[in-house]
Amino acid sequence: MSEFAHAPVMVDEVVALFGPVPAGVLVDATVGGGGHAEALLRTHDHLSLLGLDRDEDALAASSARLAPFGDRVTLRHTRFDHLAESVHGIGVEEVSGVLCDLGVSSPQLDRPERGFSYRSDAPLDMRMDRTQARTAADIVNTWSEDALADLLRDAGGERYARPIARALVAARPVERTDELAEIVRSAIPAPARRRGGDPARRSFQALRIAVNDEL
Repeated sequence: MSEFAHAPVMVDEVVALFGPVPAGVLVDATVGGGGHAEALLRTHDHLSLLGLDRDEDALAASSARLAPFGDRVTLRHTRFDHLAESVHGIGVEEVSGVLCDLGVSSPQLDRPERGFSYRSDAPLDMRMDRTQARTAADIVNTWSEDALADLLRDAGGERYARPIARALVAARPVERTDELAEIVRSAIPAPARRRGGDPARRSFQALRIAVNDEL
């Protein structure tokens, strides 16, 4: 759990933004490793914090990091779109502010076993919340060619969505990230593979979005 180390960005700007808000509860709807939350609580003693995250590793890290703030901190294992229920669940009707830092975090990408990265070999997972059932492998191995093509095009902006989807269906079962990346690369024409970075990145993005219901 302690391996979840994430350097928050724009900390000074975030701290300044919430300085003028009235005393009360601030919601960090994607608390992650607790970097922003720690800076906010340390600087603004008129605020308490409700931190939400769907990643249990992130919550373990933020719990340890924010422990010195005691009962000023409440953490919940849930998605940011369950914010209203989480706020009402702690008996609060109105909050002083909400912070959202959306997207996949570097600890998730940097740990191969999470299955987010096309740069390493790992089980094809991609779940931000590993208590949920569906993985990227489930999508790749059970969705129809049409559904996969639609996903790659709509969520990944992939020009070659159809040939990639066809190649994925033909290669089933696909269980690991390096398998997926190589299938995607091979399905894209050679001239296109040489332009604009790794050609697998758009397909990985689309699958991550689908696995985690990000849209």
